[in-house]
Amino acid sequence: MPDLTHGDDAAAVNSLRSAVMRLSRRLKHQRVDESLSPTEMSVLGTLSLCGQATPGELARKEHVQPPSMTRIVALLEAKGLVRLEPHSEDRRQKVVTKTEQAEAMLEESRRKRNAFLATLVDDLDEDEWAKLRAAAPVLEKLAHL
Repeated sequence: MPDLTHGDDAAAVNSLRSAVMRLSRRLKHQRVDESLSPTEMSVLGTLSLCGQATPGELARKEHVQPPSMTRIVALLEAKGLVRLEPHSEDRRQKVVTKTEQAEAMLEESRRKRNAFLATLVDDLDEDEWAKLRAAAPVLEKLAHL
């Protein structure tokens, strides 16, 4: 286990945190729809990955309180980006599904953000690009822990 209190490991963690935060802020500026909050976009992204979920499941996946997710889902529904349908096994619950409009918006957002990252990657040399490609699965794993 790395020693994260001092030395090279601590410096690497500090550098990683700073870089991820800066890059995240820059990516947030590459938005397609300025009327959606980053949290609303994240919920749509989660629905894109899992297909459908109850508001409670979305709250857990997004690390927000259930009442907050209920408000977010209501806002997304009012914008025509999600549908609420009865749960197949528990009629007391609803299932949230993204609409075609949401999928089109997500696709455009991904395209814009990927294009932005591609311009940054153009400034890397072959060795740096190879290291970044190798690190991508590890960063993905960290994002989902």
